Amino acid sequence: MKRMAIILLALAFILLGISLARNTENSSAFMDGQIGLLESYILERDASNPKVSKVDVAWHVDHSLKTINRICEILEKSNPEEFKSNFNFTRIMIFAWGDFPRGVAKSPKIVRPPEDIQTEDLYAQLEEAKENLKKIESLHENVHFEHPYFNVINKGQTKRFLKIHTGHHLKIIEDILK
Repeated sequence: MKRMAIILLALAFILLGISLARNTENSSAFMDGQIGLLESYILERDASNPKVSKVDVAWHVDHSLKTINRICEILEKSNPEEFKSNFNFTRIMIFAWGDFPRGVAKSPKIVRPPEDIQTEDLYAQLEEAKENLKKIESLHENVHFEHPYFNVINKGQTKRFLKIHTGHHLKIIEDILK
């Protein structure tokens, strides 16, 4: 019994270490590969597979770009002095795992794509996202935004969220295109 308790405690410390190590993103090029993939998938915009997703590739690209752009805008407007570090078990688990379960969360209205997604709008949002991702690098580490499930997260945590969120939608796109 004592041995089992020690093993469980060791596993808890390992998980905590992984969680803390994966809680933020520090690289300035943290999304370069993902942005390139989003851009390449614009050409596949009309592809769909109802067994994988109720919406087409364009929807996932548009939603991913809107999420990046709106969050970057919120970070720019936030006051770093108002940030208070907080504990959120869901955030720790998702950040450690590096993905979201499919079909669980609903996108906030502000980042939902329109009914009719125009290709030129996708390219415009893509360029905006590239600029916004460069801009946030110069922002204070305690700029922040309030996530509906993860509570208030700072710049490093937000970068981690954006990477996980975009990766989640890229995996869905890849499954649509199989």
